[in-house]
Amino acid sequence: MRRLVPLTAALVLLLVAAAPAAVKAPKARATATGYGGAAASVDPYATKAAIDVLRHGGNAVDAAIAAAGVLGVVEPYSSGIGGGGFMVIRTANGKTDTIDGREFAPEAFKADSFVDPATGQPISFEEGVTSGLGVGVPGTLRTWETALARHGTRSLARVLQPGIRVARQGFKVDETLQTQTEDNAERFADFPATAKIYLPGGKPIKAGSVLKNPDLAKTYALIAKRGATRGFYRGAVAGDIVETVKAPPLRAGATRTVRPGLMSTKDLAAYRTVRRPPAKTAYRGYTVLGMRPPSSGGTTVEEALNILEAFGAPAATTAAELHRYLEASRLAYADRGLYLGDPAFTNVPLKCLLSQAFADRRQKLIGPRAATSPVAAGDCGNPGGVPRRASSGREGPNTTHLTVADRRGNVVSYTFTIEQIGGSGMVVPGRGFLLNNELTDFDFTTGKANSPAPRKRPRSSIAPTLVTKGRRTVLALGSPGGASIITTVLQILVDRFERGMTLPQAIADPRLSERNSATTEAEPAFLASPAAAALMALGHRFTSVEEIGATTGIELERHGRLQAAAEPTRRGGGSAMVVRRRRR
Repeated sequence: MRRLVPLTAALVLLLVAAAPAAVKAPKARATATGYGGAAASVDPYATKAAIDVLRHGGNAVDAAIAAAGVLGVVEPYSSGIGGGGFMVIRTANGKTDTIDGREFAPEAFKADSFVDPATGQPISFEEGVTSGLGVGVPGTLRTWETALARHGTRSLARVLQPGIRVARQGFKVDETLQTQTEDNAERFADFPATAKIYLPGGKPIKAGSVLKNPDLAKTYALIAKRGATRGFYRGAVAGDIVETVKAPPLRAGATRTVRPGLMSTKDLAAYRTVRRPPAKTAYRGYTVLGMRPPSSGGTTVEEALNILEAFGAPAATTAAELHRYLEASRLAYADRGLYLGDPAFTNVPLKCLLSQAFADRRQKLIGPRAATSPVAAGDCGNPGGVPRRASSGREGPNTTHLTVADRRGNVVSYTFTIEQIGGSGMVVPGRGFLLNNELTDFDFTTGKANSPAPRKRPRSSIAPTLVTKGRRTVLALGSPGGASIITTVLQILVDRFERGMTLPQAIADPRLSERNSATTEAEPAFLASPAAAALMALGHRFTSVEEIGATTGIELERHGRLQAAAEPTRRGGGSAMVVRRRRR
């Protein structure tokens, strides 16, 4: 990849000042096929930002971070610089790089920090969500900085310009953002800095209105000028983050209990991303690559694929294939709960979990009828010598995912989040961004693989995924959805490679999610299908949920042809674009 092209502070200010008076809403399409590069995200503003970078010579990493910066503006309840995430990069020379930008717990955070000293019991999950206590040290900006330093051709200052422009000029609010605001209006109203942006005049923002965030534009511009370290992880912004966490800025007269957090400026200054080898497995003649722990996404998807591989050929009927998929998920989630956590604190037996021999043993437990959950985890030994207890933990569904490929063959699959819809609910006053509540991904009790500890990263289900054949990348995908991210990615791979669907068909397919629970979550369209009745006859029980996941992906075909795909309807529909429709 080419060297970084810097952008001077003077040019940053000139571009901000000279920006046009309005940002036109791009047209959203769920599928696009063409050449020269492709991008897919949940929002057309972000996808267009990526395509603009590709058209002007930037590579996939440059484009992905430009899109991510825009998503922090237009999808603020799911993403932004107040959170973290995981990125998988495949370079044109066939090398895979994964960046762990997961938030970590402050140094002062202890195993019992979620335990109320007055009662000796864990605080409620809801109380953890809207608090300073649930805020992890953000990793998003370090992720962008790391990716650009290793693989980018543009400076951070330059790729932040689309986000600065959209934040300053505003964007058109969609129905999803309006609904999410309405659902959180009571919570947001308790924090004046949050209400100022998202409850103008005391009312939730409305679809079709133009929303501006000048404070966030200024924060982005400061970061563009000073860099991630001096513009965010040290200095005035860092001080404001810590003040917000330690003394949550409630409105006068608010009765909500909002626990203070434990973050310090030293925690922010100490934050670093972690470079990890990708999780990897062979599947149907392909190689599947994803994140290692503390994300449970890559390893759990891959274990389930290994279990399916043990069946040999795909099943003869849709119901039989989906039965296998559900049972493989059930078993893989049991192993996830017992073994997976931050590898710096927990002995994670990855070699065992991803071995085909282990998968073959697990596959033998799948019978003609549905198992009764919870099923037990498999035996991968106990090399740490400490008795294990399964972790539960609850993850918010409102994350975001973007996928980018350039004409050279570089590919990025990136999932990032602030956890619940609206994260902690707290905008840092004067800075324009919401803080995460990622520490609620820890188990609130002690003594488990995913229990809290100082500087520990909570377990995640984020699963940015690449599929390769030889040195060539053939597919990149990922999804939001909390713990259902894993099943969403897994089902799309099953649909694509076991059932022969195209990528757009696999993304549109009605979803179901089994996570070693008594009932399987399923979308209404699936419950109305003949396959649902066939599975119920096999003992499967279902709970209806409105929607599961919000996937984006890119399939890289022969001769430079790319197919970008996003959701046609989920979360209001996504956005897929290509640099050009026809081959030159």
